[in-house]
Amino acid sequence: MDTIKFLIDFVLHIDKHLGELMIQHGPWWMYGIIFLIIFIETGLVFMPFLPGDSLLFASGALWAATGNNIFLLLLLCISAAVIGDNCNYFIGRNFSEYLKGKSWFKKFVSDENIQDAENFVARHGGKSIFLARFFPIIRTIVPFIVGAGKMNYNKFRIIDFFGGLCWCTLFITVGYLFGNIEFVKKNFSLVVIAIILISLIPLLVGIIKSKKKA
Repeated sequence: MDTIKFLIDFVLHIDKHLGELMIQHGPWWMYGIIFLIIFIETGLVFMPFLPGDSLLFASGALWAATGNNIFLLLLLCISAAVIGDNCNYFIGRNFSEYLKGKSWFKKFVSDENIQDAENFVARHGGKSIFLARFFPIIRTIVPFIVGAGKMNYNKFRIIDFFGGLCWCTLFITVGYLFGNIEFVKKNFSLVVIAIILISLIPLLVGIIKSKKKA
């Protein structure tokens, strides 16, 4: 329960937490911390709840406020996202049946999560790799699913690279340009909630439509 409370607080006040970490450890540690969080969210299928979208947005805002190298931040985040997805693909390709049979795995990734991701892939095909980048939770599970389905790796890695490039560039740039506007700074928690909800709406609509057809 304490872990859940911490995660909720971290996500809703991610700007303050990142600012505190920047003061305590400096920008070079921050590059490493952000790289690690993005890598874990995208690379480990049982970590879909980490705050990728809001982290990228808040990082862009923080880098604008501190004058640190935004291009290095972009490079590291894109690298973390692409490397993470590739790890996730190979985990799915080699260990999917083993993991799906484990009770501890189902505590993090439910059968319904897996089914939703499989439906998403069935609905969008190869495009699902790119589109999933912009949907929380499902972006972590789709590489695992397509890996389990033995999708051609060259096809996967090309689409995935462009997905990671667009995802990181979009959220970091928006945070960099708008994150330090006074209204956004005063209502950062609401902005984070809005980012999450907007990201989830198309996914929820797709799930509802697929269930109606079924």
